[in-house]
Amino acid sequence: MQCNPRWLRVTGWRLGLLTLLLVMVASEAFAAYCRSEPVNGVDWTGCEKRHLMLGGSDLQKANLYDADLSFTDLSGSTLQGADFERSTLIRASLAGAKADGANFQRIEAYRSDMTGLSGLNADFESAEMQRVTLSRANLAGANFKKAELSRALFDRAILTGVDFSFANLSRATLINARTDGGMNFTDSFLFRTRIEGLDLSTAKGLTQDQIDLACGDDKTILPADLKKPSAWPCPSD
Repeated sequence: MQCNPRWLRVTGWRLGLLTLLLVMVASEAFAAYCRSEPVNGVDWTGCEKRHLMLGGSDLQKANLYDADLSFTDLSGSTLQGADFERSTLIRASLAGAKADGANFQRIEAYRSDMTGLSGLNADFESAEMQRVTLSRANLAGANFKKAELSRALFDRAILTGVDFSFANLSRATLINARTDGGMNFTDSFLFRTRIEGLDLSTAKGLTQDQIDLACGDDKTILPADLKKPSAWPCPSD
């Protein structure tokens, strides 16, 4: 049986048109749900939501997986149980937001403002959070395992029971933070991490090598088996 070349051309043209129409319909459907209002449980998976003023929004249990929220204001918002995994939060503001139990795994949040954030038991595993401000945040029970936290500010934050294992805390500031409850520093990188005045007596996973890299002072309290380096306090950068 021989194929008719003209029939093949017509069929191919129709299939191409059908594919194009399906793509257009799918694109319009995607754009439509990305235009959804910022409400409890909204699904903005993969949406671009940059430079928006969403302060005070109720986004409890919102699905923000892989969304781009760079430069967006979410300050004072209700974000409990929201899923931010893989989202982009570059220079976004979550200051004063309530994000207890939220999922921030693998976010990219360079220079974001999370001052005063309530992030009880929030999950920041493998997050990219260089130079993020978390001053006065309540992060009790939060997970920062494998997170990139260089030059992050945790001053006056509540860090009770926080897991910093395998995290990069180089040049991060923890001064005046609450550090009780068995914080975990197993294999974390503490190069010039500011731990002046902290009570780390109950911290887990700390080694002398880590302490020798960090910056403490005569008020820093260490686990009984560790000694304060003679180089403390560190010289100014």
